[in-house]
Amino acid sequence: MDLTHAFLDPQNATHRQYEALRAYFVDKRPGPEVAQRFGYTLGSLHQLIHQFRQQPERTFFREPVGQGVKSDDVVNQRIVQLRKQNQSVYAISAALQTEGVSRTPAAVAAVLEREGFVRLPRRKDEEREHTTQPIASPQADVRALNLETHSFRTRFGGLFLFLPMLVELGFDQVINRCGLPGSRLVPAPHAWRSLLALKLFGTQRHVHVMSAVLDEGLALFAGLNVIPKRSFLGEYSGTSFRVVASSLCAIPNSCNTSGPFEGPWFDAMTALGLQHGNSFDLDFHTIPFHGEDTLLEKHYISKRSRSQKGILAFLAQDAEQHKWPSEGPFFCYANTDLRKADQNDEILALAPRRATFIRFWKKRTGQLPGELIFDSRLTTYANLNWLNGPSKGHFQHSKVAL
Repeated sequence: MDLTHAFLDPQNATHRQYEALRAYFVDKRPGPEVAQRFGYTLGSLHQLIHQFRQQPERTFFREPVGQGVKSDDVVNQRIVQLRKQNQSVYAISAALQTEGVSRTPAAVAAVLEREGFVRLPRRKDEEREHTTQPIASPQADVRALNLETHSFRTRFGGLFLFLPMLVELGFDQVINRCGLPGSRLVPAPHAWRSLLALKLFGTQRHVHVMSAVLDEGLALFAGLNVIPKRSFLGEYSGTSFRVVASSLCAIPNSCNTSGPFEGPWFDAMTALGLQHGNSFDLDFHTIPFHGEDTLLEKHYISKRSRSQKGILAFLAQDAEQHKWPSEGPFFCYANTDLRKADQNDEILALAPRRATFIRFWKKRTGQLPGELIFDSRLTTYANLNWLNGPSKGHFQHSKVAL
């Protein structure tokens, strides 16, 4: 039986590479002849020769089991042995790695499952093997703020340029007068400064705060030992907005001009000498709600092109101060105490005790808005026709643009 073809006719890629390189380097055969004999293009052969010259110690043959390479049975026995020492899959994987065997924790877990081992009970942090662990920051607590003289590095140093303005504004006094939610650990002004810091620094939101919870400068701007975590800021942001907008909260909106936050904040900003325009964009905005509260109505969300349960907010934006996209919107008024049945009449709001932007602006500035700009979805044509009648009410000196 002639078996020479088993050596002369390679059947796999590794064998063919070995024979081609041997013919070129040992037998000194020319490249075109070697390429034709073993089925390579001349370019592929030259690339193979170049790679071999760069790595001449490459292996063409696998070593027998037991001589440098452990069989699966040997590795599995080692895994079982380590598990009997009460080691986790991660510790077993690391131990095998030091022995020159690569097995992922998932592969180790599969072997243990086949061998009938159950998972180890969840361990406490102090019971785990010594590995790299995340650093846990302390709980935010204003009482733990360290004001002793010391130095530290921070990437939020620019925030402290705003402190003189906040002092002149009376930021803490304004927040305290508004009755916004707070606690002994994180009072309302400190929580608001935490949210404000992320906005002043850039486009960060409270969901991005976890990368900066160990920054002492950010915490110092807020007046806390550490900045509150994402869960706190997310919950506080939603709760505070509802209070500011005077809806779904325990603070009543009995005043016929504004909610508990808008008046004091507007007065404080005016005292700083900030100019406001006399033309305003009016619009509705739906804040989606993802809970199980069945009392909320469905409202249209333009970005999603559908109706969804949410809070309907009426917003007034200063059209003269808003220079999109270089600057953000300059909101002057917000009201979320709205039902779907009343939204068409929000622009008029003829009820004498109904809080409206018109009454709010008249009381705070002493004059009516000069121009109101809104689209046809804000109200009905019947209401617009009322403006042309003899009973124009508080719109008699305002220009309405559709």
